[in-house]
Amino acid sequence: MSGLSVITQLIPMGIRLFSWIIFMLLCSIFFGTRTAFVSGECLGDGRVCLEDETKMLLQLKSTFKFNFNGSNKLVSWNQGTDCCSWRGVTWDATGHVVSLDLSNEFISGGFNSSSSIFSLQYLQSLNLANNSFYNSQIPSGFDKLGNLTYLNLSKSGFSGQIPNDISRLTRLVTIDLSSFNDLFGIPALKLEQPNLRMLVQNLKELRELLNGVDISMQGKDWCRALSSSVPHLRVLSFSRCSLSGPIDSSLSKLYSLSIIDLNYNNFTAPVPDFLANFSNLTSLSLSCSGLYGTFPESIFQAPTLQILDLSNNQLLWGSLPEFPQGGSLRTLLLSDTKISRHLPDSIGKLEMLSWIELARCNFSGPIPSSIANLTRLLHLDLSSNGFTGSIPPFCASKNLTHINLSRNYMTGQIISHHWEGFLNLVNLDLHHNFLYGDLSSSLFSLPSLQSSNNLEGAIPNSVFDLRGLHILELSFNKLNGTLELSKFQKLGNLTTLSLSYNKLSVNLDGFTSTSSKFPQFTTLELASCNLRRFPDIRNHSKFLAYLDLSQNQIQGEIPNWIWMIGDEFLVHLNLSHNWLVDLQEPISLPPYPFTLDLHSNLLQGRIPIPPKISTYVDYSDNSFISSIPEDIGSYNSSAIFFSVSKNNISGVIAASICNASFLRVLDLSDNALTGEIPSCLIEYEVLAVLDLRRNMFSGIISGNFPGHCTLQTLDLSGNLLEGKIPESAANCIQLEVLNLGNNHIHDNFPCWLKNISSLRVLVLRANRFHGPILCLTSSSTWPMLQIIDLAHNKML
Repeated sequence: MSGLSVITQLIPMGIRLFSWIIFMLLCSIFFGTRTAFVSGECLGDGRVCLEDETKMLLQLKSTFKFNFNGSNKLVSWNQGTDCCSWRGVTWDATGHVVSLDLSNEFISGGFNSSSSIFSLQYLQSLNLANNSFYNSQIPSGFDKLGNLTYLNLSKSGFSGQIPNDISRLTRLVTIDLSSFNDLFGIPALKLEQPNLRMLVQNLKELRELLNGVDISMQGKDWCRALSSSVPHLRVLSFSRCSLSGPIDSSLSKLYSLSIIDLNYNNFTAPVPDFLANFSNLTSLSLSCSGLYGTFPESIFQAPTLQILDLSNNQLLWGSLPEFPQGGSLRTLLLSDTKISRHLPDSIGKLEMLSWIELARCNFSGPIPSSIANLTRLLHLDLSSNGFTGSIPPFCASKNLTHINLSRNYMTGQIISHHWEGFLNLVNLDLHHNFLYGDLSSSLFSLPSLQSSNNLEGAIPNSVFDLRGLHILELSFNKLNGTLELSKFQKLGNLTTLSLSYNKLSVNLDGFTSTSSKFPQFTTLELASCNLRRFPDIRNHSKFLAYLDLSQNQIQGEIPNWIWMIGDEFLVHLNLSHNWLVDLQEPISLPPYPFTLDLHSNLLQGRIPIPPKISTYVDYSDNSFISSIPEDIGSYNSSAIFFSVSKNNISGVIAASICNASFLRVLDLSDNALTGEIPSCLIEYEVLAVLDLRRNMFSGIISGNFPGHCTLQTLDLSGNLLEGKIPESAANCIQLEVLNLGNNHIHDNFPCWLKNISSLRVLVLRANRFHGPILCLTSSSTWPMLQIIDLAHNKML
């Protein structure tokens, strides 16, 4: 073929190719067809990956430390594989990365401003939530990602100051910086420079602001910072932000607010009425926020409100109003408030209501029968109130999964057929009422039964045929007989077994750790079950979180395998009131049990080092003979309760004990401790109970009680203390018990304590107090006083 003929054949082909290109470009313009001409890999669905951006992602992967076994996304990023199959990455039609989701990837360590993540300049969404960047700061460089509309760094362990770069992300619609750092002793994120006002001043497009950062601002400051800068805000989540009150009226300018979450702050203020005026409000959460006064009834009646959480505000008063027909309320959480009186019959009009928690309020009277008509109800907790009368038949609420009516004054018979048809019910708790009746086997058709009343007799054998049973809680009844633990191997789905405080004897014969069919418990409560040895549950405890073997006659050593149960995630261990004498070596207490109770045994030797994250540690009433470790504060950094009373502990108290910054109860009484009382214990701001009685402390009571003293009990009696009582003790306005008896204190009668109206017990006996007692002539001095003992002094 001649060259000319070849050319003449190629010309029409070139024209057709050029025409096809023009056609595709026109389609792209007029019909939105995604067309790209890029280097890199083109995929079958029309998307492409730019080579430069794939290299940046691979470089990012190489700089991250992550758990290959736990990773789901990063492990899929590999050279030579289809880049659009890389999980967590979204590409646009031109081959740029526009979304990066690396949440829950077990990434640890950190990254810095030179990270290739900041070169992904087309990025619109970045999610690094739920990773482990512990002890690292959020790096600078975010201002290079000017297209970001979504940024999620929540629960990733970042600490320190939030960089100013984030304030320059002017297109942000959602930012989530929430964390649980404070729960695990990790330094919190904080907003100082920039502060909140500086952070949000340029974020005019922001719709969702979720923040678990230490902001530490007064009410008018944080409210005005938001109302002046983010006018279109719809979601405001400032949980655990160290905010103060009162909530300022300027917040009402944020007309679009739909979700308000201000849990775990310290407003120390009433709830403002204007919160009822947000026309789009669907969720209001104010739990654990130091609120007081009367809660506005109009908020209960807000027509759009679906979720209301006021729980754990013990000084918040009020009552439930009459509810209109067809309200939107779905979740009502009022536990641990003073909202009280009767439960209105109109609660049955809230047809959408699915979750009710009113535990530990002051409600009284009968439970209205209308509550049984709530067809969507899933969870009902009315425990620890003053409800009376019989249990209503929940005839229309067959979707219920949890019912807790415990600790009330309910009367009458438990009628078994009332519980028929509750196929989803997993927890029924009726304990501590005045209910009666035999334990009918029909009740065990429920997947879970929890009942502590006056149930009598033996546990029927038919219970062991309920292979689907998950939870069996029968503590605090009058059940009797001998029960073989090995029988429970038939119930392979059982996760919770609670038989404590009956008249039962649990027999361990035939129960071995090698039984493969025995259930994997999460909760096992066998207190007061006449046990004489430890049940060998080491192979049945992979998920065990709660173990109570107290009030038995278990003898000998605490086996060291017990510290390994639950894969070291045991959160509650109670072995108190047994005859245990030692801890088997090697002792390796895991860091995780929040509650460790070994009190009232015969344990001896050195005090075990407490688990590092424990909140409750009780070693009292044993025979430990060592001294308190010098670095006790570093091990007790999360403790709220710590007791080694009634042992033979000697030596001095190391000042490091004050490093336990959450400590509310410290009981070192009835030991042989010497030296001076560390001044930091007197100056400690959060202690509620300090009990150092019956030791050999000497010297003066040094230090000044803080201006916000929270002490309720101060007992320094039975020591060798001298000098005067610090007048700063008048700052302890919540003090109920003051016992300084049997010391060598040389002082006048402490009339400067007369303004502590809560004082109930005052003991100054056997000291060297002298002079007149003038303040007791006033009837307004200590109106709550029940005991006063001034014997063996020289007062007039």
